[in-house]
Amino acid sequence: QVQLVESGGGLVQAGGSLRLSCAASGRTFYTMGWFRQAPGKEREFVAAITWRGTPYIADSVKGRFTISRDNAKNTGYLQMNSLKPEDTAVYYCAADGSGLLRLGVGAYNYWGQGTQVTVSS
Repeated sequence: QVQLVESGGGLVQAGGSLRLSCAASGRTFYTMGWFRQAPGKEREFVAAITWRGTPYIADSVKGRFTISRDNAKNTGYLQMNSLKPEDTAVYYCAADGSGLLRLGVGAYNYWGQGTQVTVSS
């Protein structure tokens, strides 16, 4: 079992930055993923990082977002720079207990409650 709690969302102007955090409790061997869901749209993959620290970033945010984790703190991070209005969404962290680097929503067993990110133009 993994329990996840996101924080760090908020309102920011276009071009600004936010850092999301995901505090996990329970097991530590898992891949952490970040997904987002805008109103009326499907939940989409943003980034993931394996327990060993291998990252993968979606093309839509590559060069602007970075993912990291601190296993000692059992916490993951999503640093979001050069934010655009189209980045506005609820952001979710998720854990894939397989430990593999997978991109599909269905691969992730555990989910946080989500945190709202709003980017104004």
